[in-house]
Amino acid sequence: MAFSYKPLWKLLLDRDLSKTDLRDTLGLSTATVAKLGKDEFVSMQIIDRLCTHFQVQPSEIFEWKGSDT
Repeated sequence: MAFSYKPLWKLLLDRDLSKTDLRDTLGLSTATVAKLGKDEFVSMQIIDRLCTHFQVQPSEIFEWKGSDT
């Protein structure tokens, strides 16, 4: 996939949160957190939950890294 969730991981570090905190607070499955960790597709509903929880724009959760082709 051509997206990276690096901004999300930086956000967690800045707020002194772990992936476990993220999972527990937002009620995410371990599979969803694993997908985020592998820069895989997650639904817009997950992106919306992240943005709403952290009160940020999507660009503060993920970034486009270009085409994989």
